[in-house]
Amino acid sequence: MNDWKTLENNLIIRLIKIALLEDRVNEDITTNSLLDFDKEVFAIVSAKEDGIISGIDVFSKVFQTLDKDIDIKVFFPDGSKVKKGDEVLSIRGKESSILKGERTALNFLQRLSGIASLTGKFADKLKPYGVTLLDTRKTTPGMRYLEKKAVKDGGGTNHRMNLEDMAMIKDNHIAMAGSITNAVTKIRAQFGDKKIEVEVKNLIELDEALSLNIDMIMLDNFPLDLLKEVVNRKKPGDQVKFEISGNVTLENIDEKMKGGLKDCIDFISVGALTHSFKSLDLSLNILDKEIERDLRR
Repeated sequence: MNDWKTLENNLIIRLIKIALLEDRVNEDITTNSLLDFDKEVFAIVSAKEDGIISGIDVFSKVFQTLDKDIDIKVFFPDGSKVKKGDEVLSIRGKESSILKGERTALNFLQRLSGIASLTGKFADKLKPYGVTLLDTRKTTPGMRYLEKKAVKDGGGTNHRMNLEDMAMIKDNHIAMAGSITNAVTKIRAQFGDKKIEVEVKNLIELDEALSLNIDMIMLDNFPLDLLKEVVNRKKPGDQVKFEISGNVTLENIDEKMKGGLKDCIDFISVGALTHSFKSLDLSLNILDKEIERDLRR
């Protein structure tokens, strides 16, 4: 799809509406019972731990979907590093609207900030090696665009956004086509303008993929001894890029980069960025609007 930005925006709006419907915000029995006490209030979202912020836009859209008169001021935009105690943003508006939207909005912001924060740890770990950190399509259904943006906010790089972006030939595709060569030939015949990546699981498949002048080769769950063999097979002038994937952790990156691999490996993809993150601990506290606060940065 050419206008994927429009698709992204439409999906996010639908996602917000589904999330608000799921929480039955218009039927909030607690808040609706207290509407006689409703007033304009001031609220602060604060960080309860160090991390990286992502999801400000969707957080804001949750409240604006509920109440267009809510005013939000952002002090730490997406991609900002925060420390425990930092005030991320302020909200001014009807207390009932803030109470109804609080949980849904924080669910988005905390999860996306958790992805950005974990990505930042991996990106920092890879900096000395000059290797690019990639995400995967192991995302929460319906939240692909938001979660991949969170990866970028944390310092990572997006790989395929969807199945249309590029061809990735995996083991089941190889089995379907009969060989890597058959699969590459068929894809080039129909989608000659698309990049092609092949996932290989042994040195025989690696040699076949290298002979086809493709764009990328994924070394899936290669043990360290086989990874070192890749160094010997990549010839000067080869344009193919190599990606390590599978069981990559913060603890074993240094080991995987030993033995000259940093001079051969271009990318490391980490599915954990979007499937095994921990939400960033953020809190929303409502204050009296009369309280004066210096929130300038």
